[in-house]
Amino acid sequence: MTDLKDRLLDAALPHVAFDGWSEATFRAAVEDADITPAQGRAACPRGALDLALAFHARDDARMVAQIRAQDMSDMRYRDRVSHAVRTRIEIANQNREAVRRGMTLFALPMHAADGLRALWGTSDAIWEALGDTSNDVNWYTKRGTLSGVYSATILYWLGDESEGFRDTWDFLDRRIDGVMQIEKVKASARKSPILSRLMVGPNMILDRIKAPTRGPRSDLPGRWRDPS
Repeated sequence: MTDLKDRLLDAALPHVAFDGWSEATFRAAVEDADITPAQGRAACPRGALDLALAFHARDDARMVAQIRAQDMSDMRYRDRVSHAVRTRIEIANQNREAVRRGMTLFALPMHAADGLRALWGTSDAIWEALGDTSNDVNWYTKRGTLSGVYSATILYWLGDESEGFRDTWDFLDRRIDGVMQIEKVKASARKSPILSRLMVGPNMILDRIKAPTRGPRSDLPGRWRDPS
């Protein structure tokens, strides 16, 4: 199924720049990939929407492979995060118009939830590639914070016309620096005798929050919800 979806995706990308992630693009991809409509629907039941999600997930996977192949042991942790986000955007730049069209698709109310899951998946993939071992509330805050950084940087990048996207990388560094300032404030609060006592109750609640259990990954399109 994955090979079939990759064939469809490769066939779709030349059409996305003109027709977006649309039914017209999906039909053209099925024809260009030389498969039957039934095979196309088997791989992507929701048509172009599933293709757009597959495109996003494939670039995530390429980013993870690239990061894991690099030695970043001499880099500061904030620089590793910045490098990972930059790597993801550089991969996206290979099909910039497809990314732009994807942002338009996921801005639609009926597809917003899929877009948010894709964004969260990118942040999760980055942290996993960097070896994140958090299993408490930090698991969520790290991914939520990085989702905000990544989404803001992608939007900036789509409008950036500076040489080598210099302005985008400066923007990214400022966002990362802003997050680090928040972490410094949190660390200072934990060291403060007064604030630490005030946070005893909330911390007891937060300590009960655990990272989700990792289940088997699936390459099937869409999501299954138990109707019961």
